[in-house]
Amino acid sequence: MIERDKPWFILANYRIICATLWSIRSSRITRRRPGFPLGRLRRAGWPIISTAGLHRREDSPFVAGAGDYRVIPDDADTDTLMMSHVSTNFDRTGFFQDVNTSFPIDRLHELVEDGFIGSVAARHYSFMGATPPAVMEPVARDLAGLLKQDHVDAVLLVPV
Repeated sequence: MIERDKPWFILANYRIICATLWSIRSSRITRRRPGFPLGRLRRAGWPIISTAGLHRREDSPFVAGAGDYRVIPDDADTDTLMMSHVSTNFDRTGFFQDVNTSFPIDRLHELVEDGFIGSVAARHYSFMGATPPAVMEPVARDLAGLLKQDHVDAVLLVPV
């Protein structure tokens, strides 16, 4: 049973973590409604949360079934990003051609330049897809705490 009033709420589905925009500033998570004030989006610092199993070259690769995540600094060189997603059915071709297919950092910076969003967060996060939801729950709680400390209003979720 998913407890929608918990600050760690992330909807898990076999190979992806999928959700809409969530407010994590308050003690309750509230779903983004059409009346969500665009002014908040334009002030928000946006982190990326991807399930592509991305990590920097100097970080340890992901292990299948582990519920951990990697922190990717905003100023990280995208040429040093590695993908250690282990599914045999996962096509990595798009990632090798353009990192933005799995980690749309350039697109996010363009949204800042266009004035659509306020800023890009200093840190981004990547999980390994295909992780059982029970394994993800404590990790999601931990990440929600970090996001609250960073006063994040919205995230860009990139299920891969």
